[in-house]
Amino acid sequence: MTYLLILLLTFFLSFILTWLIKKIALKLQIVDWPDFERKIHKVPIPLLGGVAIFLSFILVLVYYSVFTNLVIWGFILPKHILGIIIASFIVILGGVLDDKFNLKSKIQFIFPIVAALVIIAFGLSINYVKNPFGGTISFRNWDLILFWWQGLPYRLTLLADLFTLLWLLGMMYTTKLLDGLDGLVSGITVIGSLIIFAIAMSNNVAQYNTGLIALILAGAFCGFLIFNFHPAKIFLGESGSLFAGLMLGVLAIISGSKVATTLLIMGIPILDVVWVIGRRLFNKKAVSLADRKHLHFRLLDIGLSQRQAVIFMYILTALFGSTALFLQTFGKLVAFLILIIVMLILGASLVIMYKYGNIKNTKEIKQ
Repeated sequence: MTYLLILLLTFFLSFILTWLIKKIALKLQIVDWPDFERKIHKVPIPLLGGVAIFLSFILVLVYYSVFTNLVIWGFILPKHILGIIIASFIVILGGVLDDKFNLKSKIQFIFPIVAALVIIAFGLSINYVKNPFGGTISFRNWDLILFWWQGLPYRLTLLADLFTLLWLLGMMYTTKLLDGLDGLVSGITVIGSLIIFAIAMSNNVAQYNTGLIALILAGAFCGFLIFNFHPAKIFLGESGSLFAGLMLGVLAIISGSKVATTLLIMGIPILDVVWVIGRRLFNKKAVSLADRKHLHFRLLDIGLSQRQAVIFMYILTALFGSTALFLQTFGKLVAFLILIIVMLILGASLVIMYKYGNIKNTKEIKQ
């Protein structure tokens, strides 16, 4: 009952804040203007949805961290919560500035990097991953204590910190590039958060505070999804799409380096991003050059509606993500390999249908 109340509290707070932020975005003219090439909406849609999600998530997280003992115990320390708050604020700030002023790509990149470094500086890093063939693979080969504060050491661990930086940046840019259809990123984040919640609450993991954070995240995105599902009345914006990836990446860390679990949850989006970026590099095109080659756009091109394409992506995410509930590390590796095969078959099928269906390519535009 406690967890249900927390979920409902975050949901309704997010719902109210999204309604309020939508009005503010319209008044300030922070909207996404249609260009009828890559963007498929017909009228200007307010941005800043990430602000509403951030505020609802942080307010509930801070309350339960300060006034209850449900969050800060075991592995999760006060400094970790503070790091999450600061890092989240940084990506939200950068996203809002980009939504308003359309920052250059080089400037946009600063905010996710700084946010990831903050997470690392406050003691959250991937120190090891489980070896699917037995044992663990440690990244703590070189451990240097930089300073002590309040009796706690602040360390620099080269491999672990580098791996964590790349992991968080990869997650943030996956959700950023995935944000192309109404409700796609917000819905997948809800599904991913609920799967992580279920795993954290299982008897063999029993990380109830991690589960609570995942549940708060699910409630925040779920309240926003009411306004964001097609036809969307508000978009995530740069802030919301980056915040989704940041928090899914952080949840993977605080749940005990559940990288394989998160890879299964986000497998389709990650493989799609890798494919699209690889194709652009192979064709000697700028990575920042946006087009309609993403999986979700291909689904539209073969005749699916926005809702059908998004629900199809939801189902794939839920199917492969839920396998993490009962598979061990080697089983997750096998599931991920199957996911790659499914993605290759699906991608090839869509390309063939796209090519021989006489579907007209759209012009590429600067993202």
